[in-house]
Amino acid sequence: MSSVAATETPDKANDDSSKLKTFLSILRKFVGVADIASVRFSLPANLLEPTPNLEYWNYLDRPETFARQDHSIGKSDEPVGRMLEVLRFWFTKDLKYIKGKPCKPYNSTLGEFFRCSWEVQDNAPDISSLPTAGVQNGTLANGGDRGETVKICYLTEQTSHHPPVSAFFIDCPARGVSARGFDQLSAKFTGTSIRVAPGQHNLGIFVNIEKRDNEEYQLTHPSAHLGGLLRGALAISVSDTCFIICSKTRIKVILQYLEDGWLGRAQNKVEGLIFRYDPNQDTITRIKDVPEGDVLAKISGSWHGQIYYTMAGTVEPRLLIDVTPLFPVPKTLPPEEDQLSNESLKFWAGVTKAIKEKRYSEATRLKQEIEERQRERAAERQQKKESWQPRFFTGSVTPLGRPELTEEGYKALQGLRHGDYKLAESERKGA
Repeated sequence: MSSVAATETPDKANDDSSKLKTFLSILRKFVGVADIASVRFSLPANLLEPTPNLEYWNYLDRPETFARQDHSIGKSDEPVGRMLEVLRFWFTKDLKYIKGKPCKPYNSTLGEFFRCSWEVQDNAPDISSLPTAGVQNGTLANGGDRGETVKICYLTEQTSHHPPVSAFFIDCPARGVSARGFDQLSAKFTGTSIRVAPGQHNLGIFVNIEKRDNEEYQLTHPSAHLGGLLRGALAISVSDTCFIICSKTRIKVILQYLEDGWLGRAQNKVEGLIFRYDPNQDTITRIKDVPEGDVLAKISGSWHGQIYYTMAGTVEPRLLIDVTPLFPVPKTLPPEEDQLSNESLKFWAGVTKAIKEKRYSEATRLKQEIEERQRERAAERQQKKESWQPRFFTGSVTPLGRPELTEEGYKALQGLRHGDYKLAESERKGA
């Protein structure tokens, strides 16, 4: 096999515009389909980015905003300050879409998993909140660099194939901060763009602060549009509302991503409010419906640039974060020899190598073999009336919104913390 591959010549590479034309011709078959993400169809390899979905799809493009050296999410002694810390993380979690072009990674296979870690230092300003005249007055101060490093570990597994759902867990025990959730997308082709929204099992990111009496913050995702298909220049736009809530502190955020006008450059504006709310009567979903007396701070700016907050009772906007100079941070991966056969990078290695060498026909063949194996094993389970059980998480789509780790899941995360990547091969594989 290797000798044959060595003599193959690269296929003729398509430029981006011809790729988009091919992609668009495929999408036109799905006009009117409620959710193309749940439909079985296979894209040719030359339309794919040589990246596994589980590696690509994560929320730690800037991990220092999740757990920094001398302060992390949860560092502030004031509830408003902690919400601002969560917001800073929120506005950096999708840098890959701001700094890079939209792309289509490989569809994950059942039981496939990915793990990595980051070691970060504090290079962002601290957020603190000081009481002034009965309101919280937010201030920013430079935390400095004391040379300490903090490790953040990440584990994700494809827990369901129909519908396609993956579970993830982010862990930083040194700071007592963790996050978890289910990732699932719903996509609809409108004829000129693709509307991407959270699927029914995707209830957002659930951030837990252990050292603050286990405060939990639920961060819901807005819908987005992938446009530029007809022009041959893909671009992501967001025009929707999302929420961050913490029932324990009784504080809520409404973020409104504003629609750009037809003329002029995209502004990518966002505005929002941080306000007090009653978790037992949580009915407010629009900024204009928030009583002025409940407002704690206002959010404004561009999610592609500077985000500001203005505390209630003040008029001076303060910089929360500037994403302009920021780019996604590389991950630390297990050595290749310690990766399992169903671990994303090793699992897709043959397809990735063929795409990078522009041997698209070979890449498509390898990809189709993987898809066929997955169908065969699904048929075998159905015949035996067996249900799929994830390895690292307790359920395929449960508990609702908040996946829980199995004993093996805890072991895998613990190994990441200590640089011990040895795991036994999975007894059951989906492909």
